[in-house]
Amino acid sequence: MNRYLINGKQRLEGQITTSGSKNASLPLLAATLLGMGESTLKKIPRLSDVEHMVQVLKSLGAKVEDDGETLSIDARVLTGISVSEECMRQMRASNLILGPLLARLGEARIPLPGGCRIGSRPMDQHLKGLAALGVDIQETHGYIEAKVKRMRGADIYFDVPSVGATENLMMAAMGADGTTLLHNAAREPEIIDLQNMLTAMGGKIIGAGTATIRIEGRQPLWGTEYTVIPDRIEAGTHMLAAVMTQGDLEIDNVIPEHMSPIIAKTKQCGAEVTVNNSSIRVKHTGAINPMEIKTLSYPGFPTDMQPQFMALMTLAQGTSVVTETIFENRFQHVDELRRMGAKISVEGRSAIVHGVERLEGAFVEATDLRAGAALFLAALAAEEASVLQNIEYIFRGYEKLEEKYQAVGGKLQRMV
Repeated sequence: MNRYLINGKQRLEGQITTSGSKNASLPLLAATLLGMGESTLKKIPRLSDVEHMVQVLKSLGAKVEDDGETLSIDARVLTGISVSEECMRQMRASNLILGPLLARLGEARIPLPGGCRIGSRPMDQHLKGLAALGVDIQETHGYIEAKVKRMRGADIYFDVPSVGATENLMMAAMGADGTTLLHNAAREPEIIDLQNMLTAMGGKIIGAGTATIRIEGRQPLWGTEYTVIPDRIEAGTHMLAAVMTQGDLEIDNVIPEHMSPIIAKTKQCGAEVTVNNSSIRVKHTGAINPMEIKTLSYPGFPTDMQPQFMALMTLAQGTSVVTETIFENRFQHVDELRRMGAKISVEGRSAIVHGVERLEGAFVEATDLRAGAALFLAALAAEEASVLQNIEYIFRGYEKLEEKYQAVGGKLQRMV
């Protein structure tokens, strides 16, 4: 079991560069299955989730080369429509191959995906949309079996904005005859990034970033060269690290427009935030103010930053309220923060956080990716050393974390 030993109360100061977006990289990798040519992806972070997606692509017959700087994927010849249950259960985003396989081959068989256990994330929006395109879908023995002779464009309305379903249907509709309209679509920056790559591959698609996306299907798609956007959640985590360690960090490689709610809440807590074209500087200036946070679909406050802000609120001077509306089981980090001296009570989908003067070092355990990030921040701010276990979760979403924090004054090491 990998663990971090983290010595707290170390002031962080300096410059941290954000890696490419994990949540954008996975659909971009899936989209390479649509191209009749080699695609070169730049700034893809080397994360365990990315490694799993690469294995999925290889299992389907795609050729993948990694020179350390770029990933090159040649999916002109696909030899399979199914991947192993073990491979698919490593992460939920593996379901993103469903749309591209149907567009390319008209058939796919995938196990129901896994991932962090943060709440119910059914695939009903994915499957309902595919059915509207004419796909026959059967769910048997934990597998989804989908077949179609020829997809036809359709008007598809999502009951709730779903990032994964929006991405899957964008890619599936590339193989449909005619026009597909996705209504009540998710609006996250990662959706726009996927549209931009599909356009670079020759697709005709507009509207990403709005509630309605229009796709003109049956366009020939080719390989392309594309650079993924920066990771807004990683950048937000670094911002809070500056505040919680009474530090001063400049976070490079960011798109500030993607981070408006994170920036606003960081300012509200009392930090000094300076926004430049591609960087954000965050400086601790004194007491941390309590506040209310409610997670919402983009452009609202991101659920992927809720655990990290809760960690910050444990040190606020007053009482904060954190309300989670996206995932019903995303308070698993609460018990672990309590081990460190935090005063938190949970009432339904809200957590009431009473700020304390100090957090104590403790043995704590990551229960999912973002819970791991929250505990990492709490350990950096704690008075004594902490041991953070199950850091394999953190490797799913943060690239070279210990190296980045050691370079700005953090005292931590990985133990096996």
